[in-house]
Amino acid sequence: MQAQLLALIANVVEELNERRSEKIPTGNLLEVGLYGDAGVFDSMHLVNFLVLVEESLEDEFDVEISLTSEKAVSRRVSPFASVGRLIEFIEEEIGLARGTEQSADGELVRH
Repeated sequence: MQAQLLALIANVVEELNERRSEKIPTGNLLEVGLYGDAGVFDSMHLVNFLVLVEESLEDEFDVEISLTSEKAVSRRVSPFASVGRLIEFIEEEIGLARGTEQSADGELVRH
């Protein structure tokens, strides 16, 4: 699922880059910081990015999740630290929304 989510986020980033003067680097997208000292977004642009990702997730996976929930914002390690962290958070949220969980080997386990 990580590859699918990375492709989805890459599409959102490409869409944003069409409108931005300062392009978001896409060479190693998993490592790109989203918010904070090394982030590519200020708070308003982060929210806009996350809304686009949420809409894409609903279209692609037919699942509604909130990436700006209290759960996301209050984590010790922010899901907005990098694209890789965001993907991990999205995988968890999709699993919860579908009543599944990802095992250590990457397989989905239903509850």
